[in-house]
Formats: sequence, structure tokens, C-alpha cells
Amino acid sequence: MGGRRLKLARPALLVLLTLLALIAGMAVAAPAAPAQPSEPVTITWLVMEVPPFFNYNQGRPPRKPEELHGSGLDGLQRLLISRMPSEVNHVFVEAGLPRFEAMARGDQAVCSMFHVRTPERLQWLYFTHLLPPLESRELHVVVRRDQLARFQAKGAPLELSALLKRGDLKGLLPRDRSFGPRINALLATAGDNAPATVVSGHGMHILPMLRAGRMDYTLEYPLVVETFLHENPQGPDLAMLPLVEGRSTELATVACSRNPAGRRAIEIIDAAERSLAQDPHRDALILEWRGTVSEADRVRLRRYLDERARSGPQIE
Repeated sequence: MGGRRLKLARPALLVLLTLLALIAGMAVAAPAAPAQPSEPVTITWLVMEVPPFFNYNQGRPPRKPEELHGSGLDGLQRLLISRMPSEVNHVFVEAGLPRFEAMARGDQAVCSMFHVRTPERLQWLYFTHLLPPLESRELHVVVRRDQLARFQAKGAPLELSALLKRGDLKGLLPRDRSFGPRINALLATAGDNAPATVVSGHGMHILPMLRAGRMDYTLEYPLVVETFLHENPQGPDLAMLPLVEGRSTELATVACSRNPAGRRAIEIIDAAERSLAQDPHRDALILEWRGTVSEADRVRLRRYLDERARSGPQIE
């Protein structure tokens, strides 16, 4: 058999040649998919000096990620940026809320770590969440210490719903600020008893107005009040009372404009958050960022990050 050649019938030979031609044609028509080119992405971040949640370096807004520091949103922002692809460019713009909204409704990728998710904002912003509710983020009623007797009732917890029914107290809040769905709903239905609002610029001028007796109370977070008292030492003349409804902001969020560029930005931010949650050294990173935290907050953070590490994108 070694000297004999294998002969194929003509029909079989034609079939074989046809199959070989088809295979060759498929190889030409379906080459391996090339790697997607990495196009530069620019994220424009809203920045505002709101101590202690966002602090400027030497009084100047950040111009690059290296100038972000602190244990508030600024430090978290730097952590997230460090986990993003190198081709992502970051621009920082100091602006008020009305200007930010005008920018976000355009075609830019404008993002904010200051905006709480509300149904109305979902019309023009994408959201993803970053942190669970923490004790340091619980809203309090802030009053002058010499007026405490008007607010305290035999040590009973203070309910904002009851406070808003009183006609003898005058409140004042920053305009257009969201305090979370529960408190927002209470304020919206309070009618004439709802606190007045004032346009809030940079800084914390609401608290000096309270100190000066322009109103009887405002709503604020403990860290903000403590920072104000530390930087404006005139004695402990302001007091804070926890609200029954105080933990109305369930999750800290980041928001980006609801357009194609904003969608790409929120996807990058969400991926960075999940990368942080999955990092085996995340406890050390969070300790470096937040410093010491209460045991209750530590447990909340760990549970939240464990779930974030297991879940996929959380964008709405």
C-alpha cells in the first residue's frame, strides 16, 4: 500500500475543495476582534468648600487630584480617582448648584459628590452610591444653647414632624438643599410652618445667622457644626439635638449628567467604587482616609463594602 496513491472520486474531490474554500473564506471574513482603542475621557467635578465634608487645600479649590485630601468627600474622591484608568482626565470646577445644573443639562460629563438622589434629579442626573448611612451623617436640629428649653421636652427625642407644627419657632435652611426623602417630604408638606430658605454661597453662613439670632433653628450635620465652632471660637453657644427622622439619607451618592458622556463617567466611578470594595487592603485604605471611626460605623462600612464587592454596577 505504501506505493499506491489514494484516489478520490471526482464528486468527493469537488466537495473537499468546496469545504476548504469555505473555511478559507470564513478565516478572511471573521478575523480576531481587535482590542478597543482607549479613548481619553474627561470628567468635570463640581467642588465646593463645605468643611468638614469637603476642604480646600490652603483655601484654594483643587486643580488636580493630588490636591484632594481630608477625611470627607474630598478624600473619598481622591481614593476613587486613584483607581480609575490613567486615560481619564479630571477637571475641577467651583460652582453653585444652579450653575452645576445648567452644566449637567448640557452635553458634558459633569459630576457631583454633593447631590442626594431625588426623583426630580433623576430626570437630569445618573446616580450611583458610595457609602452607607453613618452616625456622623445624621441630621440634627441646631439651636442656640440659651434656647434649649424651648426644644427639649423631658428628654424625649425631638421629632421634626412635631417641630414643624409649632408656630412659635422660626427655622432657616439653605435653598435647594436636599436632606433626603423623608425630611424633604416633611418640609414640603409643612406649609407656612416650613423653615424659610436662603441662597447659600460658599462657606457656612447659616450658622453665624443662627448665632446672631436671625432664626431659632436650622438643620445640619454634627461635623459641620463642630468645625464651625472650632474655627469661630466664641464659646459653645450652639447646641445640637438629634432628630428621630435624622437618618433620612440612606446612601451617600455621586451624580453625573444624564447624557452619553455622563453615562460613561458614572460607569467609571461605579467601577472604581467596586474596585475599592474588592481590594484586600480596603480596611487600611479606609483607615487612612477616614481615620478612627466608631465601632457601629465600622460594622456598617464593612457590611456595605462586602455587598458592593459582590454586586454588579449600581447605576440608576
